[in-house]
Amino acid sequence: MQPQEVTLEVIRKAVHSPRAPEAIGPYSQAIQMGPWLFCSGQIPLDSTSQQIVAGGIEEQTRQVLVNLRNVLEEAGGGLQNLVKTTIFLKDLSHFQAMNHIYSSFVQPPYPARSTFAVADLPLGALVEIEAVAYLEEKSFSSK
Repeated sequence: MQPQEVTLEVIRKAVHSPRAPEAIGPYSQAIQMGPWLFCSGQIPLDSTSQQIVAGGIEEQTRQVLVNLRNVLEEAGGGLQNLVKTTIFLKDLSHFQAMNHIYSSFVQPPYPARSTFAVADLPLGALVEIEAVAYLEEKSFSSK
C-alpha cells in the first residue's frame, strides 16, 4: 500500500488596517498564515496624517503600540495574542522610558522580546516594533 500524499493548503493573506499607517514601502502591514500573524515593524506614524507624532520616546512608543494593536484587531486579535516582539531603538538610553509605556500595553504572560539599538529608523523615528502573534482559530477561519 502506497502512503497517501497529504497536502495542507495554507493561505497567505495580507492584513490591512485603515486605522494604522499605510506602508511606506513594498510591504504589507501584516501577513497571516493560518493562525500566525507576522506584523511588519510599526513606527510612530499617525494613521491620518502619515507623519511622526510629536513628542519624545513615550509618545512615539505609545503610537507604535496603538498602530500595532490596530493591525492585530483588523486580523481578529489583539495585543493579548502577541507571542514575540522585536523592538528597535534609535537610542538605547530610551530603554527604560519605552519599557514603561510598553508594559502598560501588554499583560502577563508577556510576549518574548528582543530589543536592539540601531543606527537609524525610517523617517527619523525613535522606536519601531515588529511582532508575531498567534490568533485563535475563530479569528481566521471565517475571514
